[in-house]
Amino acid sequence: MASGFRALLCLALLLAPAAGLAQASEPSAEEIVQRSLANTRADWEAQPRYSHMERDEDIKGSTHTVYTYRISMIDDSPYQRLTAVNDEPLSAQQAAKEESKLRQETARRAKESAPERARRRAQYHKSRQRLFNLMNEMVNAFDFKLQGQELVDGREAWILNATPRPGYQPTSRETKILTGMKGRLWIDCQDFQWVRAEADVIKPVWFGWFIAKVVPGTHFLLEQAPVTEDLWLPERFHVDVHASLLWMERNFIHDETFRDYRLDSSSAAASE
Repeated sequence: MASGFRALLCLALLLAPAAGLAQASEPSAEEIVQRSLANTRADWEAQPRYSHMERDEDIKGSTHTVYTYRISMIDDSPYQRLTAVNDEPLSAQQAAKEESKLRQETARRAKESAPERARRRAQYHKSRQRLFNLMNEMVNAFDFKLQGQELVDGREAWILNATPRPGYQPTSRETKILTGMKGRLWIDCQDFQWVRAEADVIKPVWFGWFIAKVVPGTHFLLEQAPVTEDLWLPERFHVDVHASLLWMERNFIHDETFRDYRLDSSSAAASE
């Protein structure tokens, strides 16, 4: 899946907030989601400073592929280095080839002209900003209702149901997906962080000038976990997509898992 669409789907899971119902002896839904949104913004800004392992599994009809990458930043934009195929480590020859590709890309970026470097960095940051703006727009797109609490991986979490807000008008083509979704969000009671999010498409949503349509049956799942004392990052993203493209069925399953987050020393130095 293209990284931009994948990120868009991922952000569609991060159902940010609106007003909810207060319950005795605990914050209101509005207070919970607003505090969690502030933490999510901080996590979003910190994430590029961390390299990580990413396992991507795709099932499309009879085709089943699995690729594993080390994702790291090179001069302020990400680079994917292949480390395994179908959960089998690369051969010595393949690993040497990937190492050579990494060195070549590092050298290429080091030799970029100032305009080339600016364009590459701007493209990456523009994409992130567009998706961050989408997340913020979700504040207006959903109503949340506090449903209680539940243990998730041994931690107490609030459960909030998200439903489309009546009368919401999308502000862009990307935000149209919000009008056809409902979801449920688990927020950690101690850290006010998003632990899990599930979302379902409940009515057809068109994309790209009515070329592609996501239909009911599409389901998203996002799970997050603490990386440091005050930073939570994605652990798993799963999507079962039912869609049509130019009037042809396009159904697929995509599953991403993330692990081994490491503070990138060059990114950390650059932020100081």
